[in-house]
Amino acid sequence: MNIRTIVIEGHDQDVKISRTERGAEVTIEQNTRHAGRQDICIAHIARDEDRDARYAKAVEVAKVVYGTDRRGRAAATNSMVHDVLSEMERVAGC
Repeated sequence: MNIRTIVIEGHDQDVKISRTERGAEVTIEQNTRHAGRQDICIAHIARDEDRDARYAKAVEVAKVVYGTDRRGRAAATNSMVHDVLSEMERVAGC
């Protein structure tokens, strides 16, 4: 069984993780006057990336999902970042 898309309800907006040929793509939906609704890619996860690179991308995605603190870091615990990472890896097929 393959999971094609997962949507995570974020702090300000939803985050969509979609399967691609090489892994997964993490996008947010943004509304603009000129283009209307469009998806903005915030991370690409390749199946052949090492775990540290995927974890660094999960930290950036966690900033969108959980918000940021005063210093600009993700307002999430390490366990919460690992939850985001596991969802990204599940969709990517890692």
